[in-house]
Amino acid sequence: MTKRFLAAAAFVLLSSTVTASTTDIGATDIGAIFETACPFGDCAAGISLSYLGEFVIPTGHMENGIEFGGISGLDFDAATGHYLAISDDRSERGPARFYELDVDLDASGLKGVSIVKQVTLKDKNGEPFAARTVDPESIRLGKDGIYWGSEGDGKALLAPFVRVASPDGSFVREFKLPEGFAPTADKSTGIRDNLAFEDLAVAPSGDVFVGVEAALYQDGPKSSLTSGSLSRIVRYDGATGKPKAEYVYPVSPIPQAATKPDGGNDNGMSEILALDDHRLLAVERSYAQGFGNNIKIMMMDLTEATDVSTIASLAQNDQRVVPVRKSQVLDLRAIGLVPDNIEAMSLGRAKDGAEVLILGSDNNFSTSQKTQFYAFKILSRPQQ
Repeated sequence: MTKRFLAAAAFVLLSSTVTASTTDIGATDIGAIFETACPFGDCAAGISLSYLGEFVIPTGHMENGIEFGGISGLDFDAATGHYLAISDDRSERGPARFYELDVDLDASGLKGVSIVKQVTLKDKNGEPFAARTVDPESIRLGKDGIYWGSEGDGKALLAPFVRVASPDGSFVREFKLPEGFAPTADKSTGIRDNLAFEDLAVAPSGDVFVGVEAALYQDGPKSSLTSGSLSRIVRYDGATGKPKAEYVYPVSPIPQAATKPDGGNDNGMSEILALDDHRLLAVERSYAQGFGNNIKIMMMDLTEATDVSTIASLAQNDQRVVPVRKSQVLDLRAIGLVPDNIEAMSLGRAKDGAEVLILGSDNNFSTSQKTQFYAFKILSRPQQ
């Protein structure tokens, strides 16, 4: 490991070979800098982040008589300066909903997150969703409304979906589900339960990317301690809602074994975020019972990745497949943070106009977890 020392700030180069740090500022102090200069060996894709702090909303906080929590998606609305945050409550504690949040953030750090309003999502009939008929997991602002995704329910054979809603939560239209994604009773094809549509990103071009957390049944196993999982990312034409292509994202093996006997653990892709039309950030979120969460931010590049939309099964395929390229840009545990269940990620603007990256956690409405936000100032990022 190579080390060098800077007087002004902690400088941590997260790549496959070099990590640099300083004793002047701790890694989790405001102003600590983390840089990946050349992901995939591509220096035009370099990204540099400065840590701006953490803010927590405890489990049990009530808003308009409904428990706040389950934050699984986050996006910035430049028109208001606020953020949209979707809850993964399956209309059990309250109607399926999203929130408008105000994030008090500037160069001095992340000072607070407050709830501005709560909006109920509506089904195709204009009614709130009935209990357990929907599992909201992701939200983005698109050109004609609010794009949001439901993970579906593999056990109940409810298909995942991506829909467009108006600002008041009303149904506008639905994207076409590609072949092979709908759940099946015999688990021969389709989504795995609770490992489906977690990820949603909108590119500057208007294309929409939707990712599954782990491999479809026909594409191979979910991640284990010794092997990864082949997740699909669907690329949609945002205007028509029709699929254009599919790519393979290789989710890493589970990085940490459970520390409790027979404890559960997993790893999956819990969010994606478009930096431009071919580079995206991805959250790989793992859990190990008795240990907690590992959260790693990856950068991926879709350039030259194979369109696998015509390949019915990645596990039974003799064609050459090139997955997306990926490179780790941040490991929250490695820099000294103790992340919860991070499922939300957004670009945005601080109160002083600086571009920022915000992460948010899904507390699962559990008293042992919390709704946690992290903020980073973006010092530099890939240019198209």
